[in-house]
Amino acid sequence: MLMRCFIALSLSLTLLPIAAMAEPAKRIIALSPHAVEMLYAIGAGEAIVAATDYADYPEAAKKIPSIGGYYGIQIERVLELNPDLVVVWDTGNKAEDINQLKSLGFKLYSSSPQTLEDVAKEIEELGQLTGHVELANQVATDYRRELLRLRNENAAKSEPKVFYQLWSTPLMTVAKNSWIQQIIGVCHGKNVFYDAASDYPQVSLENVLLTLPEVILQSEEEGNVKGIDWRKWTEIPAVKNQHIYQLNADLLHRATPRALLGVKAVCDALDKAR
Repeated sequence: MLMRCFIALSLSLTLLPIAAMAEPAKRIIALSPHAVEMLYAIGAGEAIVAATDYADYPEAAKKIPSIGGYYGIQIERVLELNPDLVVVWDTGNKAEDINQLKSLGFKLYSSSPQTLEDVAKEIEELGQLTGHVELANQVATDYRRELLRLRNENAAKSEPKVFYQLWSTPLMTVAKNSWIQQIIGVCHGKNVFYDAASDYPQVSLENVLLTLPEVILQSEEEGNVKGIDWRKWTEIPAVKNQHIYQLNADLLHRATPRALLGVKAVCDALDKAR
């Protein structure tokens, strides 16, 4: 599930111009965990009448009924709930579901941030759509200020070689156009697979050994962490110097204001190896 949804960050499609809402949305269906987080962040959480699987932050979001996930959306439930706004995830929801919702006349907004900066932009747009403009603008301003601070704070630091273990079986990592690469870039790390042919390439253990990373970062899912015992390869600097770190996947992989906590976690890990 994590892999399917995370790699879905790589494409985008805009469906609803911001000016298309005559009145603020009062009944919202949010079809991604990150959209749910954004709506709560701007004070619009109480307007959400349905969401999808894994929409679990903040705590109140766990009480929202789920009407589907990456495998599909229950269109009949959407009809029953009759929302005035559906926040879709164009690469995390099925294209046929999005097309059907559009054909049924529902107002759709696509929340699919591609860059760290896009998070602030979408927060402002959701603020306009829901009538929470003032708080949304403040959240976006604070987010941009903190992102800039983190960029400036790390810009002059040394550049440790980083391997990001996206998944263990098969062994996968991230490259130059990925979401995680943006985070590594803020922290001034050097991604050892930056120039890979795809954004989320499958690599071999031999490939990793050849790059000699100084830091290995892993999303903390048990299946990912236990999939490879890096202690067997002491020739890797990250192994020899014990710079292997497990990080919260939600903070790293969800395009929300909390992404900055993920940036801080990565920067802190790289600082330990400098």
